[in-house]
Amino acid sequence: MSRLTSVASGPYAPPAPTRELTAVSADGARLHVEVHGPEGAPVVVLAHGWTCSTAFWAAQIRDLTVDHRVIAYDQRGHGRSPASPACSADALADDLEAVLEATLAPGEKAVIAGHSMGGMTVMAAAGRKNFREHAAAVLLCSTGSSRLVAESTVVPLRAGRLRTWLTKHILGSRAPLGPVTPLARRILKYGTMGPGSAPHMVEACARIVHACPRKVRYSWSQVLDLLDLDHGVRSLDVPTAVVVGTADRLTPPVHARELVAALPQCVGLTELPGLGHMTPVEAPELVTGKIRDLVTTYATLKEGA
Repeated sequence: MSRLTSVASGPYAPPAPTRELTAVSADGARLHVEVHGPEGAPVVVLAHGWTCSTAFWAAQIRDLTVDHRVIAYDQRGHGRSPASPACSADALADDLEAVLEATLAPGEKAVIAGHSMGGMTVMAAAGRKNFREHAAAVLLCSTGSSRLVAESTVVPLRAGRLRTWLTKHILGSRAPLGPVTPLARRILKYGTMGPGSAPHMVEACARIVHACPRKVRYSWSQVLDLLDLDHGVRSLDVPTAVVVGTADRLTPPVHARELVAALPQCVGLTELPGLGHMTPVEAPELVTGKIRDLVTTYATLKEGA
């Protein structure tokens, strides 16, 4: 993804990384990885969601890199990671494992934050060896483990077959998104953000989402339609905090509450009044604060403590 497709200045402009590298997944897929911040600092790993990129975490990266080493990567087909025909929950887990192996020393711990499909990536990887070796704690933002289309409220109808059918065809549309126009911003805001979202937040999200290739957007929509990671939630046995906006139409609060009920070590649910699906952009200070709290509590303990 060219940085020209992202915001050029302000809190949502992607910071320049300290270094960049390529992680190679189990099937050979190549993943663009950015490392920000000082070596030797507590580590945070960021996994973005469907149709997004590392640019989505710009506000968190900018704040955290003062005193953390922040690792962000583009999911396969997104940002600067080439598209791959293998689109599945297992592929997401493979990719996260590859990033952890490429960037962390053996036994090194990190707080792993996932937004939307990034949270699903964490759930898919929960039982994996590399994940268990490196995850000190987790933040799940605006995500769910199953029934994503059936529970979505993007279509303002009563829950049922008609709403599910319409939602599936809207989210799984093959149509190009085109340029970021005023109409495009209004549509994106309605579907993904709270009604009070500031124009600069909407602009940042629109530029990121519209940069996602149409074929990639469609391929991953088919995976999310059938996703069932309930087993992964039960396997996620590290301290895990959950954040959701009460106006989230893509993964409404019912998903967050179900995660909280199923997680072995849930350490808190935060419901943000009036906020939508893009919580790291809509509430950057709060999300960053949650990550910092998890690092302080779970990732800076001395070995053996």
